[in-house]
Amino acid sequence: MEKLMWLVALGNSFIFCNAILELTGTHDIEGTWKSSITLSCVYVPSQDLVQQTVIWTLNREQSPATVFRRDSSGDHIMLSRYRGRLSVPKYRPGDVSLEIEKLEIPDSGHYTCKVTWRAQNNSLLTKERTTTVKVVKVAVTKPIITPGNLGLTVPKGARTSLTCSAIGSPPIIYRWFKGEPGGNAVHVSNHAVLMFDYLQTSDTGRYYCEAENRASSQVIQQSDAVQLTVMDLITTALATGSDVQIPERKEVTAGPQRTGLPLYLIVLIVVLCVAVVFVVVTVILCRRKTKEDHPYEVTYENTRNDARRQTCSGVNGKCEYEEGKPMVKNYYMTEPMKENDYETISIKENVEYKILVNSMESEYEVGDVQ
Repeated sequence: MEKLMWLVALGNSFIFCNAILELTGTHDIEGTWKSSITLSCVYVPSQDLVQQTVIWTLNREQSPATVFRRDSSGDHIMLSRYRGRLSVPKYRPGDVSLEIEKLEIPDSGHYTCKVTWRAQNNSLLTKERTTTVKVVKVAVTKPIITPGNLGLTVPKGARTSLTCSAIGSPPIIYRWFKGEPGGNAVHVSNHAVLMFDYLQTSDTGRYYCEAENRASSQVIQQSDAVQLTVMDLITTALATGSDVQIPERKEVTAGPQRTGLPLYLIVLIVVLCVAVVFVVVTVILCRRKTKEDHPYEVTYENTRNDARRQTCSGVNGKCEYEEGKPMVKNYYMTEPMKENDYETISIKENVEYKILVNSMESEYEVGDVQ
């Protein structure tokens, strides 16, 4: 009896686990070339079962290949052509969906999600689910032009834009023309958004855009033309019945233009000028003070040699005297004078004066004797 009850409980638990761990998702998905898709594979987590492995395989033309594998060692992308554009969520319990970016035509095929759990009694439970993916190239639809916030009637000098949008496989190439489709139109841009930074009256006219992608049809789709009207501010306000603000524009007048300097630059120039004047005045005052504190004495020494040359003649016994040419020697001293130096020079001058007086007296005495 106990064994029967145990078997019934085990069967109920197995049925309950099967109901909880049922994988859900879509069976068929059509993906657009160069776009992204998500292959759903979701289950309700259970505390009694622990996820062990998640394996995604691709069966294309009867040749199965493992695309992705998650186990205790981490995530592994098995095919190199999927690296960088394939992933499986990590932090969403029960969600093991496969996400593929930048779809290519060879990505079409049958993808199988295979999940294995381990029970508390170490038994393994495996579930599978297959999704068919078809990657197609979708030709662009007829593009639609969307005007900016100001509409299609805008004031002169305003900023506005026209946006061209189409649906299809990326990448989509856009081109803008001014004129009518099929007429003499002028090519103006290669972007999805046509910008006008500062509208002029010459921008008034009809505009349309073209859209093209690399789908097999290679069809170029053209939008309907829209009329863009640029009006003066007063006329636009009267037409729309509202106040329209446009950016201010400075008028250029003839004559010399005044370019104002920033305040900080003016202050810097004034400070530099004051500093230069202060330095010059300081240098001049220092030099003048130096000259006053260190006088220089210029000594002038005039040494006159008054020695007379005596010429005696033996005929008449007379002697004649010739006065020698005075010799003048100038000595200039540029070094600052000290008191000791001044006393030395004074003593020297007194000695020379005494010698000169004595020599002159001796000469006069000899003359008198003769």
